[in-house]
Amino acid sequence: MGENTDVDQIMENLLQLRCHFTWRLLFEENDIPDLEVRILEQVQFLDTKNSLGMHNLRAYVRHLKGQEDEALQSLKEAEALIQREQLGKRSLVTWGNCAWVHYHRGSLAEAQIYLDKVEKVCKESASPFRYRMECAEMDCEEGWALLKCGGKNYNRALACFAKALKKEPDNPEFNTGYAVIAYRQDFDDNYVSLEPLRKAVRLSPEDPYIKVLLALKLQDLGEQVEAEKYIEEALSSASCQSYVFRYAAKYFRRKGCIDKALHLLHKALQASPSSGYLHYQKGLCYKQKMFQLKTSRNRHPRRQDNVQELAQQAICEFQETLKLRPSFEMAYVCMAEVQAELHQYEEAEENFQKALNSNNLVAHAEQDIRFRYGRFQQIHKKSEDKAISQYLKGLKVEEKSFAWRKLLTALEKVAERRVYQNVHPVESNSLLGLVYKLKGQEMKALIFYETALRLSGEINPAF
Repeated sequence: MGENTDVDQIMENLLQLRCHFTWRLLFEENDIPDLEVRILEQVQFLDTKNSLGMHNLRAYVRHLKGQEDEALQSLKEAEALIQREQLGKRSLVTWGNCAWVHYHRGSLAEAQIYLDKVEKVCKESASPFRYRMECAEMDCEEGWALLKCGGKNYNRALACFAKALKKEPDNPEFNTGYAVIAYRQDFDDNYVSLEPLRKAVRLSPEDPYIKVLLALKLQDLGEQVEAEKYIEEALSSASCQSYVFRYAAKYFRRKGCIDKALHLLHKALQASPSSGYLHYQKGLCYKQKMFQLKTSRNRHPRRQDNVQELAQQAICEFQETLKLRPSFEMAYVCMAEVQAELHQYEEAEENFQKALNSNNLVAHAEQDIRFRYGRFQQIHKKSEDKAISQYLKGLKVEEKSFAWRKLLTALEKVAERRVYQNVHPVESNSLLGLVYKLKGQEMKALIFYETALRLSGEINPAF
């Protein structure tokens, strides 16, 4: 009886800790191998960032795989870092994780030792909680953990860094964390992440990683001269090179310098051959090259062979991405788009469906997939009805993103042409009415709604 009481009491205390075991980190089980690769890359290559947090996260992931001894090994590495660098309150995260791992191994006495360590620091810091500390450093640690675990955690990660910044507005690390997450969420051609990125660069002028993200944001906004300045500075830095190459490659691909992008990706892959992200970026490069070649004017048979070859290279890279990161929905979509160009319509359809059936798609991603799937139905399958259905489903996802505006434009073009050609006039006028309503042009919307009602014979003369 007494032993059960001890177990219950320890569990009650463990649940009060702020650490990876209590932060509700969300990620797919089949993404764990890729997450491990990304954690290791950050420890190895991103030398200006939170390696303590990465050792802790690695321990948590190892625990999830049932590798409790290996988890303890990662925590020993974290503890060595704490002693070497005097990390103060951040130690509580490591000690909390140690307590949890020992509990899961059945070592209750060891778990209690780490609970006592946490309690001592909480008492010394006059925390109102016995095993919990509310402070900016802990908010920051939680923010990094959430950020590393992917898109489902981004809103909470942003809130953690915002909370830390309220206490220390000019802390370089807190600003970097906030800026990175703001950039990851800023999928639009707007300015949301621009100022956070500028401030982070100002506070951490030696950090090339944050500079390359600022360059990408400036590129989004058409500020090419300033973007080039930051890309050059980032690439000339000796630190974080392998990590910087992946984002610099994205910059050059979007600029149209695909061979330069591929060169950087090749170098990055030598250091990180198991990176799903790098294989995805390579796939995008081959895909873009394929489309450039396909649309170039002077086509001849040799070029057609090249198109096929580039398409196959792109598909291979996307397949490799999905081996490493099975729930990366945009890899399915991009592969489907390449397959559509090769007239492999069944395979393309299957991959679009896999992307649409992903668990917990974030709003802007679903909108983008609906838009691309709609284009596939309209252009390749010649089914405007199915395309319209996809555009409407995407528009129902109420987030005014860049993809939402693309959906609206695509629907408008189809509806306008149908009205002009008198195809399904009632439905087409209604669709155009909806388009103008969503654009906020109420008077124009009413004209098309009234036309639809009149054509259907249902208009009320008093309307």
